[in-house]
Amino acid sequence: MNLDSFRDIYLAELQELRSVEAQLVDALPRMADLASHPELKQAIQAHLDETRSQQSRLDEILRRHKVDPREHVDQAMLAMLKEAEKWAGMVEDQDLRDAGLIASAQRVEHYEIAVYGSLATWAKQLGLLEDLQALHAILEEEKRTDDKLSTLAKRVVNPDAAAS
Repeated sequence: MNLDSFRDIYLAELQELRSVEAQLVDALPRMADLASHPELKQAIQAHLDETRSQQSRLDEILRRHKVDPREHVDQAMLAMLKEAEKWAGMVEDQDLRDAGLIASAQRVEHYEIAVYGSLATWAKQLGLLEDLQALHAILEEEKRTDDKLSTLAKRVVNPDAAAS
């Protein structure tokens, strides 16, 4: 597919972002299984529910634009998730693994924040106010998730890992 306009690039990036959320829906249950701290398990499960909702909202945006949600696969997310699973498999100690899981999850969150921020800006430039509202709402959810992970790491997980 040739991308010949700003709108085409916007829609292709939306498809990739939808791929990001689909990949996370698959990966988050495995991450929750690897986590040992109950609060981390709960945070990952809550983010799974939120991710499913985000995927649904992206599907709605893509349907409005008459675009197939499965056209693109986000390769960056594939690589990040593969690396996170490989890394987690190399760590025996549960507390250390939990610290690594949070680091991997935050890497993903920061990627999502960057992409949602860019797409919200592009939606505004294109005058797509309904898209802008949805993308901005998801962006704020991603930022809150990142903040929750930081708080959990500082308060519980990293001190436990450091004591291991």
